[in-house]
Amino acid sequence: MVRRGPCWGQWLLALTLVLGGAGALAQHMHGGAGGSARSAKAPRPQLGTGVAFAPDGRLWLAGLDAQGRLFVQTAEAQDLQAWSAPRLLDTASDVISADGENRPKLAFGPRGQVVLAYTQPRARPYTGRIRMLRSSDGGQTFSAPVTVHADRQEITHRFESIAFDAQGVLHTVWIDKRDMEAAPKVGKKSSYRGAAIYRNESRDGGASFGPDTKLADHSCECCRIALAPGADGQLRALWRHVFEPNVRDHGFAVLASGAPVVRASFDGWQVDACPHHGPGLALAADGGFHAVWFGIRRERDEDVAAVRYAQLNADGSPRLNTVRALPDEAAEHADLLAGGTRVAVVWRSVEGARSTLRAWLSNDGGQTFQLRELAQVQGDNDHPRLAQQGERMVVVWRNMKEVQVYELRF
Repeated sequence: MVRRGPCWGQWLLALTLVLGGAGALAQHMHGGAGGSARSAKAPRPQLGTGVAFAPDGRLWLAGLDAQGRLFVQTAEAQDLQAWSAPRLLDTASDVISADGENRPKLAFGPRGQVVLAYTQPRARPYTGRIRMLRSSDGGQTFSAPVTVHADRQEITHRFESIAFDAQGVLHTVWIDKRDMEAAPKVGKKSSYRGAAIYRNESRDGGASFGPDTKLADHSCECCRIALAPGADGQLRALWRHVFEPNVRDHGFAVLASGAPVVRASFDGWQVDACPHHGPGLALAADGGFHAVWFGIRRERDEDVAAVRYAQLNADGSPRLNTVRALPDEAAEHADLLAGGTRVAVVWRSVEGARSTLRAWLSNDGGQTFQLRELAQVQGDNDHPRLAQQGERMVVVWRNMKEVQVYELRF
């Protein structure tokens, strides 16, 4: 039996659905936007949001309103609790995913560029295409949405992540099933394990995109991809990978052609399904990385489900004796940031209709941490999101009634 871990009620339900395949598990596990139990047919509120600081210090938020329309809001640097009125953006009537790990994302470029990416679900289940709006005037106006990837098949192009590197190149990375679709079948099942990680680059702030390039074969199907710059300014990716024969641990790679996939976690989790629970990644002061992820590993003759923190070397390989579980057995969907020797990990815990926001904070590069409880809310809510500008770190937590912002001082 698996010992208690994140989202325990959902996890038990998910385990009973494994025989139904990865699609059934992915549909039910870690619902994301909701804090309370729901039937499989009940729609969840679309509370998934993206947050980021603009170069001028304003905090931006992108999400969907109750009618499913994409909007942005901003808060001035001097008062992050005072949000502007929502501004609706023209998305050409696109349906948009904003549920948990599949949500709108924001990124700011070095020359007044603002890009906003989202997944547009298609007619077939678990399919989508990645769309992007762009601005070249600091967000005053936005272009019509365009499809980011060259491949136009009605297949999975989902769970995108976006970031600008130190040279001002915009990178988009996503989960893609074109290789699975093309692989021969074994019975009713594809011979290809999982999905794949694809990427492209834009050197003009999202006006045009280079070719789709495969970063890695055999990724998990529905977990977010973490991006972080290395000490050299190049971006790194961390994602849940399917290692042979079917181990759902984490892969790490530089966003560059021919980059090797380095195994970053060794939980040894062998479940033929996806938990909808991606990792977090942040650059450490010494050139390595901090990482968080959800997984199940064998500990003292028990299978223990937990969100774990660890430190990675610069090449993505794990550092010995740094792996530890977060001090909350119900922790789920942790986010992670670091600046110098300061490290912040935030997450929510769900117990019935009540959700609790907690933070784990370090001033010594992740050697020791202090636990803080920041807030509680009843009912549906998004996963907590971290945003950073210089030394400033904030947590943004959206629920059905409001958006709460907590500045982390430690």
